Amino acid sequence: MSRNLNIAFLMDPLEKLDLKGDTTFAIALEAQKRKHHINFFKPEDLILSKNEVLANICKLELSSSNNLCEFKYHDSFIKPLSKYDVIMMRQDPPFDMAYISATHILEKLPNSTLVVNNPFEVRNSPEKIFVTNFSHLMPKTLISRNIDTIKDFRKQFKDIIIKPLYGNGGHGIFHVLPEDENLNTILEMFFNQNKEPLMIQEYLKDVRNGDKRIILLNGEAVGAINRIPKLGESRSNMHAGGKPEKTILTERDKFICNEISQSLVKKGLYFVGIDIIGDYITEINVTSPTGIREIKTLDSIAIEEMFWDFIEKKFEV
Repeated sequence: MSRNLNIAFLMDPLEKLDLKGDTTFAIALEAQKRKHHINFFKPEDLILSKNEVLANICKLELSSSNNLCEFKYHDSFIKPLSKYDVIMMRQDPPFDMAYISATHILEKLPNSTLVVNNPFEVRNSPEKIFVTNFSHLMPKTLISRNIDTIKDFRKQFKDIIIKPLYGNGGHGIFHVLPEDENLNTILEMFFNQNKEPLMIQEYLKDVRNGDKRIILLNGEAVGAINRIPKLGESRSNMHAGGKPEKTILTERDKFICNEISQSLVKKGLYFVGIDIIGDYITEINVTSPTGIREIKTLDSIAIEEMFWDFIEKKFEV
């Protein structure tokens, strides 16, 4: 039997979130229902002093009734994070130096504190790069900043997608058609913003039928939704207006999940979201995967309950 756990959520301020659709809120609310002690801190609240990890943290209270989600912060105080059983690393990207710094600091916690997901592996598994470990499951893909190489890729595949390598939520994604004359302008825009390479992929027409988000818990697929792009839109992300629909896992989906499962478990990436278009995986989201609220609405699968069942087993006495 598991004891009541002390849990700290590293996340963005709740007042900035759409709580009705937020995955972290659902996970935290379920923990509270189970009489675990839930707490909140932001990335900027992290402290490293004499090689000890602390945070300016506060107790968190949540409520949800009649489609109204509410929260209350209690007084904050500085406390060693080693006093907590579980740290939920749920801050949203961008995957920038602030994010990377947080993973370095959290990595210093003792093994007695479980960080989900493993900060070392989160840092080394940005979604658009980690997925290339499984290139045999991906659409044709190029990661480059070399203009000639990008243009050669376009000549070969004609219809392409250009993405920022560390973007999220569908921001900054361009569908470049064969007759489009704006490629140089798009590249100039990206190159003026930063020095990062871009991800260029062949355009998959199957995106019109949806971009499937599958949630994996400890390497096992536990639920999925299909996100349908708006008319005239190539992005299916829900942040970009994609509509979630009920779906099932195909044999190809199951094959893809099985192919990546062992790697996820080995790395301590216990809670992961993958994106599949047609027969191809396009991203592996290990930072703050979303979609469990929509899965529950459409399929009556309570992934937040499954998640805490899994975590509690690690603390059974």
